[in-house]
Amino acid sequence: MTTDPGRPRLHFTSRSGWINDPYGLTWHGGRYHLFFQHVPDQVVWAPQQRWGHAVSDDLLHWTELAVAVEPGDGDDGIWSGSVVAPDDGDAALFYTSVRLTDLQLGSARVARPTDDSWNEWVKKGVVAVPPPGLDVVAFRDPFVLHDGTTWRMLMGAGLADGTALALTYTSADLESWTYDGVLAERSGAETDPVWTGSVWECPQLFRLDERWVLVVSVWEGHATHFEAYAVGDLVDGRFTADRWDRLTYGPGYYAASTFTDADGARCLIHWVRDLVDPAARWASAHSVPHAVRLDGDRLVLSPHPAVDAARTGAPATVRDGVVETDGPVDLELVLGGDGGSATLALAGTAVLAVEAGQVHIAVEDGSAWSMPLPGASLRVLVDAAVVEVFGPAGVSSFALDREPGPLSVGVSGAASATVWNLDALGET
Repeated sequence: MTTDPGRPRLHFTSRSGWINDPYGLTWHGGRYHLFFQHVPDQVVWAPQQRWGHAVSDDLLHWTELAVAVEPGDGDDGIWSGSVVAPDDGDAALFYTSVRLTDLQLGSARVARPTDDSWNEWVKKGVVAVPPPGLDVVAFRDPFVLHDGTTWRMLMGAGLADGTALALTYTSADLESWTYDGVLAERSGAETDPVWTGSVWECPQLFRLDERWVLVVSVWEGHATHFEAYAVGDLVDGRFTADRWDRLTYGPGYYAASTFTDADGARCLIHWVRDLVDPAARWASAHSVPHAVRLDGDRLVLSPHPAVDAARTGAPATVRDGVVETDGPVDLELVLGGDGGSATLALAGTAVLAVEAGQVHIAVEDGSAWSMPLPGASLRVLVDAAVVEVFGPAGVSSFALDREPGPLSVGVSGAASATVWNLDALGET
């Protein structure tokens, strides 16, 4: 059991220091391996990142291991990337190698494990650099997949004219890579139906229900914004979007990373920003894993079935009242059949007001935002200070200002909430 009552129990945090992007989450050797950007000795971002490493049996309770890849040997910083583990070969870890002299223009480099434990990795060569002939001002975050024909690497990038894009490289063997052009691009001046910035970070491309989905993290002005996505088609290394849409809302989620679970189901996991231990021992967390599905051209996220399996005891039901509960909770807010407005209050410091197809979220620190709710239900997870909100047209996360102890959940208006406790045993 942890001795830190303010630390989330079911959302990964490091023993100490700063974390941000999750990546390379893989079911391997009978357990899940998670890698993440990490600065062990401070709680603010720094360019001298390394790859942290943690393992889990169930995607909720994590054990942190030794750092997998450290700066040095030509890398001032080890930034985001991906891991592939082909059935017929050795695993490969692709990361962004950065130099302090130009943090925006990285290169893609590969490392290989020394054995099947994946505890130690040996750096190999650089496999991708910004292509000549393009005025690239940002280049990072290699994401590698097999597209059914070849191994394909995506690199997040941006051009000097404000165009955000994903560049692509191909390989037959994961060793030798050839630049293959622009997989997808969109001007930062476009705002209909959603703005997608001037740089795409952490591009993620995956197949879902016979369609292809591209998820990008929107970056501009040296600031992280939100995640956007498009459902479309991939033909000869070129992605054509049906339409673009926004995936995340609020100050929390960024840097989504896709993976398949032990059952082969497609999932996402995110970095949760703006979460700092008051005692300055650790900063930031990762979301619980999210199951993904398509509803037409809409990408819908929900808590992974591992969260449902963690529900324990009989649920409490509250309507026009308040209930107090201990530990992490999972609640479902259902609007009355006649619609109308409703309010969900958490710990007396955050209010979710539902009305007219929108969720308006306001937090005690003064921040406020809205997300669409084209339906009659909303699911909310609360784990210490981490709140995750799931709707049929987007997700949101934020930090809750609360002291350790029982959580108060209040419901008023035309809705009722069913509240489950979640099993927090097993954390390390």
